Amino acid sequence: MKFTALVAIIEDKDEELAIDVAKEAGAGGVTIIHGKSIGLEEKKVFFGLTLEANVSILLFILPRRLSLTVMKALRKKFDLDNSKNGAMTFTIPLSHVAGLDNDELHKFEDNIKTML
Repeated sequence: MKFTALVAIIEDKDEELAIDVAKEAGAGGVTIIHGKSIGLEEKKVFFGLTLEANVSILLFILPRRLSLTVMKALRKKFDLDNSKNGAMTFTIPLSHVAGLDNDELHKFEDNIKTML
């Protein structure tokens, strides 16, 4: 089975909803990284403090066939074709993966069988 890393960068406030959408589309576990987003536009300053958008970076390891399904679900739910919302998603092909949970692998196999 070939795997892909699906990375979704979304606003912190949408973190739980994005995880729910991804899981409904067949994703399993997720790693969450918190960060700040700084765009090309001038930073907003309020009383000397720079205001930057807080984001959540969601990292899913998925079978290649399933990654596109999850990406489409996130793209539709968060209107990722609109660059104004500051969210994005992309995939990275993985050549080697170790440490995946056996139960999750069986879930992936079942999901892929139903897709065929």
